[in-house]
Amino acid sequence: MVQYSRGTRRLKKIWSYILVGVLTFFIGILVSLASTFYLQHVTSLMLAFLLLLMIILVNIVFDTIGTAAAAAVEPPFHAKAADRVKGASEAVMLVRNADKVANFCGDVVGDVCGTISGAIGATIAIRLILSQPSFDEVVVSVVMSSVIAALTVAGKAAGKSLAIDEANDIIFTVGRILAWTRISIGNHSYPAGRRPTKKRK
Repeated sequence: MVQYSRGTRRLKKIWSYILVGVLTFFIGILVSLASTFYLQHVTSLMLAFLLLLMIILVNIVFDTIGTAAAAAVEPPFHAKAADRVKGASEAVMLVRNADKVANFCGDVVGDVCGTISGAIGATIAIRLILSQPSFDEVVVSVVMSSVIAALTVAGKAAGKSLAIDEANDIIFTVGRILAWTRISIGNHSYPAGRRPTKKRK
């Protein structure tokens, strides 16, 4: 019986890994198509840089959320959930699934954004070289790659520091966003079907 349960857990883990891979694949396709379409119809280098900065910012924000989910603790949210504070139940759900949240935010979104930002950087480098033939191709490519790496690493470092210091506040903010989204689409049920208990008078 023990062997069967271990085998079942391993099988579930394998399927979860496969699901993450498939999810990353399709997210990568969607983001790549959207960014490619944008770059094809935008000739301004300034707007191309803006798209690049947005992708890097998304990478940093999601990495911060993943770290905050791992650092946050449940107890402060239970009282808020009991008082029916919007976002508290979602915050509890995020903390309880911290490993999955961190994996999605740090690995899935992070890897996709990293790949896309590199592709956009290469496109910008090519446009710079074509618009300014006097620029050295190698120098432009190296500088662009270095700028992307510097912004991403520095941003993630700052985000991780903030996530550790303000973990609960960050997760509660994300929880409120999730609650607002849930209500906006007409879903008034609570996460995992658990409705917070009314506050006793």
